[in-house]
Amino acid sequence: MYWKNYTILPEQFRNERVFDGCGISGYINIDGKRDYGTKVIDMLCILHDRENGLGAGFAGYGIYPDYKDYYALHFLFDNDPSKEKVLKHLEETGYIIQSEAIPTKTPSNVDHPPITWRVFYEPKEAKSISTDDQIVNLVMQVNERFDGAFIMSSGKNMGVFKGNGWSHEIANYYKIADYKAYMWLAHSRFPTNTPGWWGGAHPFNLLGTSVVHNGEITSYGTNMRYLESFGYKCTLFTDTEVIAYLFDLLVRKHKMPIPIASLALAPPLFDEIYRMEKKHQIALKNIRATYRSAMLNGPFSVVVGYNDTIPTMIGLSDRKKLRPLVAAISEDENTIYLSSEEASFKRLMIDDISSYKFREIWHPKSGTAIIARLGDGLLRNGLEKPFEKLKLSVIGA
Repeated sequence: MYWKNYTILPEQFRNERVFDGCGISGYINIDGKRDYGTKVIDMLCILHDRENGLGAGFAGYGIYPDYKDYYALHFLFDNDPSKEKVLKHLEETGYIIQSEAIPTKTPSNVDHPPITWRVFYEPKEAKSISTDDQIVNLVMQVNERFDGAFIMSSGKNMGVFKGNGWSHEIANYYKIADYKAYMWLAHSRFPTNTPGWWGGAHPFNLLGTSVVHNGEITSYGTNMRYLESFGYKCTLFTDTEVIAYLFDLLVRKHKMPIPIASLALAPPLFDEIYRMEKKHQIALKNIRATYRSAMLNGPFSVVVGYNDTIPTMIGLSDRKKLRPLVAAISEDENTIYLSSEEASFKRLMIDDISSYKFREIWHPKSGTAIIARLGDGLLRNGLEKPFEKLKLSVIGA
């Protein structure tokens, strides 16, 4: 893939690493109101000092209401033969409802863009496998075996838009301001330890799960081998890929409630566990033992979007809070915001202070998930102890 060609990067950035870099932002409107992408663009672009021009991306949920029942496959292709080969494969394995180019800025404002394409798709029914699992298999197959082709998102009524460039360049290239979504995620810069390429930009996605990440997953090798034992293929040259797949595995496949899945990914340290009630000790020891290979080590903060079945936004940082994560709630309590910096929230107040007022801004605790869900509001504020205030409806009981 020519857009995997690392030599296209500016010379001054090829060997640069900024370990505390990356800007992440996101928000969800609890009432389902869809906002144009201008708001999330402002939130991300104010974090200019956290990016180096090697990449950025956006994920919008609710952007395809006319095709909400079909899988929206977003592709990057090297060339037309690569595209035709994949489209032929899709026709053989399912039904193409709509196939079209993803609208982009003309003339292009980014260097060496691939062909950006989207397909609204429905796999053929199969007795032995769900349609979701068929799509997972399709993503793994295309990204591993089809030369010159890459699926960057595969969920319903959502899509990921990403590539090489500064955040404002990627926003302009994909015309993000023209899309309307009830939940947005955004990321600037590139993975810490890997060179930039279009598919390696954030967000990373599988089905309805999208992840933006600031940090470094030092447990990547263990996490990757664990995922591969369940059929996932880690081919994207970055540690962040495993986070998206782990959320899919734990929450969708293993039916774990999101608060419990977050404890599996970032469990308390044992010295903290030993100070808890006996029943909580037993539960957390079992979680750590069962999902020890899913645990994320290293400095990280992530914002996760999830829409299977109720759209949810999750924020989570490592157990020592080595990467920043800030939260806010609007004055009317309808919108929950997450970002690397409080500057994202303050940026929204510049243009019209009456439109964006915040009831509270706070810093979630290390290793503690903040969870907001469409229709239900803020379920976890990231300040609780494990299992504290967990309602039966929240934990799936």
